[in-house]
Amino acid sequence: MEILGTVGPLILMFAIFYFLLIRPQQKRQKATLQMQSSLQKGDKVVTIGGLHGIIDSIDENKVVIKSGNSNLTYDRQAVRDVIKD
Repeated sequence: MEILGTVGPLILMFAIFYFLLIRPQQKRQKATLQMQSSLQKGDKVVTIGGLHGIIDSIDENKVVIKSGNSNLTYDRQAVRDVIKD
């Protein structure tokens, strides 16, 4: 019973840590990966660097984003958000 009194708070702290920090981060990461894998030509996107543009073409690991008169090539993981109108 004394062991439960000393180990119990550690287990409780780990459980709180898991549900407040680790699990939400895993959910965000999973949602981001799904968004990046479902990119399509014509989607309006924002990169992690803040560039706004429209996807001109897509490769397995790269996207070409048209912004103004420029076509810029980025890794697929550089896309942060898809803007829905």
